[in-house]
Amino acid sequence: MNYAKRYFENIQKALMSVPSVSALNGKRILITGATGLIGSAVTDTLIYLVENLKLDIEIYAASRKKEALVKRFKEYAYKNYFFIMEYDATQELLFSDIKFDYILHCASNAHPQAYSKEPVETMLCNLIGLNNLLKYSVEYGVKRLLYVSSSEIYGNKADNMLYKEDDICDLDILSARACYPSSKRAAETLCICYKEEYGIDTVIVRPGHIYGPTMTKTDSRASAEFFRACLLGHGIVMKSPGEQLRSYCYVFDCVSAMLCVLIHGISGEAYNISNPNSIVSIRDLAKEIAAQTGTQIVFARPTQEERKSYNMMMCSALDSTKLEKLGWKGQFSLYEGVRETLALST
Repeated sequence: MNYAKRYFENIQKALMSVPSVSALNGKRILITGATGLIGSAVTDTLIYLVENLKLDIEIYAASRKKEALVKRFKEYAYKNYFFIMEYDATQELLFSDIKFDYILHCASNAHPQAYSKEPVETMLCNLIGLNNLLKYSVEYGVKRLLYVSSSEIYGNKADNMLYKEDDICDLDILSARACYPSSKRAAETLCICYKEEYGIDTVIVRPGHIYGPTMTKTDSRASAEFFRACLLGHGIVMKSPGEQLRSYCYVFDCVSAMLCVLIHGISGEAYNISNPNSIVSIRDLAKEIAAQTGTQIVFARPTQEERKSYNMMMCSALDSTKLEKLGWKGQFSLYEGVRETLALST
């Protein structure tokens, strides 16, 4: 990561939407999936709170490969408040000597090629990984666990009305592609079961379609592929008309929403993460990226293998009213989010 001044200015701007962020002072926080799109941005935001706002936070960044963590956070990897932890979501935890105040569980297969190639591993990671963390929370008295779910849990519906948190629609459970939304649904229920049976304080966030400079090279989501292609000057190849409506959200708006829910969310509740200023079609996103890079959009037929990985929801646009009642507001419009992603990815 290129920790440019502009990168931290993005974090500073997004944090304007987190009332009482100083509540994180004195906390020991574990982030799983800390090298991913969302997890790495969360980790960088906590680093900013320590380095710039002088909050006393112990940051534990966890991922499957220690080398990847060291590479990603090399400028902070050996600070006295920053700890690197190897973590495999399908294995028992090895954190028995540490008591965390908060856990932000961001680890998951989270892009289409992973769902298509590893549907079994995707399901097991989402369920076993969360169960291990919840068992740890029971044993060691974690104050709150925030679970990162997905807008895909809602299933498909015929209209373009925004999804509210209590909307649940059809999901083809006999499709291997359902490995992701089905296991995310079950994981949310598991959070509530642990709350009811063991009193564990859990909150759930359901991000829409997140993008930003922390997108990884292996991310196969359409938005990531659009940005990569345009940054290379190749233009965008669309494999559909792109009429599907999506809640796009710049990654640091997503992070500020997560921190807002972590601090102010009601235990046992789920919150959509969606910027109402960025609800557009896939084609509209492609047009914005192409316009800002001076590149073209062309259309091509998808392969059968590509079709298997597609999110078939025609509408996955989310209502953010419940989140906004906590004091959150998106700071980056679609234009600004695309501009910042391009500027920080070069």
